[in-house]
Amino acid sequence: MKTLETDVAIIGAGTAGMNAYRAVRSAGLQPLLIEGSHYGTMCARVGCMPSKLLIAAADAAHAARHTAPFGVTVSQVEVDGVSVMQRVKRERDRFVGFVLETIESMPAEDKLWGHARFLSDTLLQVDDHTQVKASRTVIATGSTPTIPELYQALGDRVVVNDDVFYWDDLPRRVLVVGTGVIGLELGQALSRLGVQVKVTGRSSKLGGITDPEVRESARKAFEADFPLLLNTPILQAERIGDEVEVQYATQGCEPVTERFDYVLLATGRGPQLSNLGLENTSAKLDEKGRPAHNRRTLQLDGAPIFIAGDVSGGIELLHEAADEGRIAGANAARYPNLSEPERRAPLAIVFTDPQIALIGTHFDELPPAAVVGEVDFSNQGRSRIMLKNYGKLRVYADRHGAFLGAEMAGPSAEHIGHLLAWAVQQGLTLDQMLAMPFYHPVIEEGLRTALRDARAQLEAR
Repeated sequence: MKTLETDVAIIGAGTAGMNAYRAVRSAGLQPLLIEGSHYGTMCARVGCMPSKLLIAAADAAHAARHTAPFGVTVSQVEVDGVSVMQRVKRERDRFVGFVLETIESMPAEDKLWGHARFLSDTLLQVDDHTQVKASRTVIATGSTPTIPELYQALGDRVVVNDDVFYWDDLPRRVLVVGTGVIGLELGQALSRLGVQVKVTGRSSKLGGITDPEVRESARKAFEADFPLLLNTPILQAERIGDEVEVQYATQGCEPVTERFDYVLLATGRGPQLSNLGLENTSAKLDEKGRPAHNRRTLQLDGAPIFIAGDVSGGIELLHEAADEGRIAGANAARYPNLSEPERRAPLAIVFTDPQIALIGTHFDELPPAAVVGEVDFSNQGRSRIMLKNYGKLRVYADRHGAFLGAEMAGPSAEHIGHLLAWAVQQGLTLDQMLAMPFYHPVIEEGLRTALRDARAQLEAR
């Protein structure tokens, strides 16, 4: 048995772990990065990058099929599923390769392969070969998809997003369970690539949208593009040969039984905390074994241990994981003199069509005196020109005119979302935002309409 000593041990070499590693190194201390699963971030391997590759192929097919309204005729559109998946995997591997290059460039003494388990607050057991003494530790083990008991007997006929990007060809029929980011993005992409898809959700939730007006505009747009069944719980799922027979029931309707090649579960991911031995530390655990921690410093209550990224139970976004890794690493390095750095303005984007963006304060978090301004893109000039005239943007301000946030389903939401997140972080008012330049004709003119609407409501008070 080998024994190593280090200043800060970091468990997990994903986005949060690598940023924690850099923060510790920058502080002049010795880090040890421990990984026992995959080198390469979830984003590069099975998340944001391969999903956008699949979406890009789907958007190309969809655009080619919908040229007629522009007076352009495309006689036939064929999707070669094998070629689509070959490009997805080829480019995915390229992105993963960049991450691996970063890992490989780290000094050998800074890395250790194996599964780490706490023996105490300051002692880790890595597989059966090494014990690591570290005065503080960062947990950055990420998250893992959850598979409810209903689906556990389906074998390889039930898949999660991790599995989709290893397909060699596109299947014929897929039931997508879940209407969050993953379910909507993959469900719409597969549908546009010619797969027979149904996307179901047991509630009315849609892409994280909390504003009922925005959610309804998104629902209408999605339902015009692919089968979307909200308020539709799955009642039964049974494997029959290489198929899955599923019974579901939309609220107010009789149960329906159908068969699919796969059930794609997009019902959420859980923190990867199993077998870490946290019960051997002084951390305070709840009934599910999750550690209590300070959301600002990221320190576990009662222990010299920090937690960062998806495993912390926060928002599962790459930039959030990167920020948390940096904060946890810096605080582990300076422990016990911790800092509480300001976090960036909240920003989340769903790469569907229409795109979804959630910025700053969400609708369900608004103070009572807030005002709401909106624009409907159905008659917005540039949106109509591009035949992307669907969805709605709603902006929020407090009673003094300070911009609070927005929710949007519509064209170019990924770009407008960034502008609005910057405005939140800079603490701008409606008047300051309206003083900014707006070109013509651009979709951002719709943003100006929504801001003017909010300001008019303030003036009417």
